This record gives sequence, structure tokens and C-alpha cells, in this order.
Amino acid sequence: MPPVDGAAAAELQEPGPPPQPPPDDASPGASEEPLAAEVAGAPGPGRCWSCRSSPDDSCTEPEAKTKALCPGLGLFYTLLSAFLLSVGSLFVKKLQDIHAVEISAFRCMFQMVFILPCLIYRKTGFIGPKSQRIFLIFRGVFGSTAMILLYYAFQETSLADATVITFSSPVFTSIFAWLFLKEKYSPWDALFTIFTITGVILIVRPPFLFGSSTSETKESYPNHLKGTFAAIGHAICAALTLVVLRKMGKSVDYFLTVWYYVIVGLIESTIVLFVLGEWSLPNCGLDRLFLILIGLFGLGGQVFLTKALQIEKAGPVAIMKTMDVVFAFTFQILFFHDIPTWWTVGGALCVVASSTGAAVRKWCQSSK
Repeated sequence: MPPVDGAAAAELQEPGPPPQPPPDDASPGASEEPLAAEVAGAPGPGRCWSCRSSPDDSCTEPEAKTKALCPGLGLFYTLLSAFLLSVGSLFVKKLQDIHAVEISAFRCMFQMVFILPCLIYRKTGFIGPKSQRIFLIFRGVFGSTAMILLYYAFQETSLADATVITFSSPVFTSIFAWLFLKEKYSPWDALFTIFTITGVILIVRPPFLFGSSTSETKESYPNHLKGTFAAIGHAICAALTLVVLRKMGKSVDYFLTVWYYVIVGLIESTIVLFVLGEWSLPNCGLDRLFLILIGLFGLGGQVFLTKALQIEKAGPVAIMKTMDVVFAFTFQILFFHDIPTWWTVGGALCVVASSTGAAVRKWCQSSK
């Protein structure tokens, strides 16, 4: 699934004018493109935030009307987004004969086809404001690295374990925002961090703590460990992406940030493939079909998550986004006949409880 692009987790914001500063812990969790919804539906210069009309036009707030007509539409979009991104992850897992970096390169080329017309239409240029270019480059490096690590994690360890660990991204976001943006780090954030670390430990099950409990997966444990570290690396890079995008704020068009993401990702993937000597044309048949579907499902997941954030509050969307974990467990059992251990279930509960708790806390604060 794209590290939408994929991908997808994303900094959640409520409809209306962008808050200052953006929330630091209302993240929907695992997503290939960490900031797919950071500026969900951000209007162009001189446009109304709620309806994208010019200042002289009447503002009808169509999102609010849509929500009134169908109160659960935003949550349905979130559920559909989680399903599409999870299916994309399933296809990545199926592509064991293609290196994760090569999948990322194809994903970047696929998304470039859709982003280029958007940039031309919006007349935003291709390099961005001079003062923001260094941050755009950082955004591209962290975002594309997160995508590569996510795909590698899916290939090396189980879907459930990799998906759960990516939900630790909001914890790292809080820490990095505290360090680099001087945002407040509360005792609640520390508690959520402890819950997340506990969940990751239960999933990794290091032998020096669990002894023989890992013997049943002894042959695959090294791969499990590599996949786990890759998933943690994804969560860290996704958090750094959020911090960089927060630093830029609304001064840069969202499509331009995605453009840097795909361009830097393509360059990075090409260099890594050249060094590793892993570049090869995918086999005819299912492999090429899966590559196309990864791009399509990832893009669809981004679109529906963005739509959900336009018409629904951040808290409910973040909670509904935890359905990623449910889909991951379900696909793992149905398609790989791999029943998760109770350790994995316990770790998942800890990480999801941490992510959900952070979302609920932010939701309550914004409702006061």
C-alpha cells in the first residue's frame, strides 16, 4: 500500500481554517503516506478553506451539508481507506520475488503520473519557495525512506506485526515535536509512549526476556527481527515527515510536497537498487498486476482518507483507522494461514490502546 504513498499515517485536522499549531498526537496510525491528510483538501491561494471558492463567491460549505445528510459518511470513508491500504499491503506481502525498494520505485513512478497534471493545473511550480526547499527535500527523504522500510517490513515479517508497529508513529511524533518544535510533551504522552514500547516488546519477544518462547519461530525469527526493526524505522521516519510538514505549515502546496516525495523516492530507490544490484523487470502475469494494484489501492486509500478528514472530526477518524489492524490480522489468517500468537495480540492491544488514547485525548481537548 502506498506509504500513502505507503505510505498513508496522517496528521489529522478538523475542517475549517487550519489550527495553529497543528495537533501533535491526533494521527490515524499506520499509513503509507504519513501526511496524506496533513492538508486534506487544502485550497489554493485566495480560496475559501471550507468550500474552495474564491473570496468573492458565496460559501456554501458542502462538506458540512454532506455530513448533515449522511452523518456516518466520514467514518465510512475512513473504513474504506483502511481496507484499500490493507489490501495494498497484502499485495506487497505477495510480491516476495521483487525487492521492496523496487516496489517503492514503481510506486513512485505510478504516483508521479497523477501528481504531475495536478501541479500543472494548480500552477504551483516544481521546486517550491526558496526558503522551504531544504524542508521539502527532507520531507522527500524521510517520506520515501518510510515507504521503503514499510514495504520491507511487510515482506520480512507478518502483516499483523508490521501494521501494529507502524501505529507507534504518533508516539515518535510527540517526542520529535517536543525536541524540534518545542511543543508540549505531557505526562499523558509519556504514558502512551510506555504502552507503545510495551506492545512492541511483546511483538518482538526478544529471547533474553522471553527465553524459549520464540523457539516455535526459531527459523524465521531473524527475518521477523529485521521486519520489526524496519517497521520501527518506518514509524520514526513517518514521525519525522510529520514534523517537517508541520514546520512548513501551509506555506507549501500539498501536491508539491507529494511531488518531492515521489521524485526523491524514485531517485533514492534507483540508487539503492543500483548499489544492491537488485533491479529486475517483474515477471509477466500476477507480479505486474500486483504492482499496478498496489499503486491503485494506495492512491484510493489516500483519496478516501482525505475525504474523511474533510467531513469528519479528527478523533473519530483516528479511532476508525485502527481497523487497519483488524484487516491485517484477518488477511494474515485467511491468505497466509498464520494465526497470530497471544503475544502479538497483547502487543497489538497495547499499541492500539496508545494510539487510540492519544486520539481521544486530542478529541476531548478540541471539543472544550
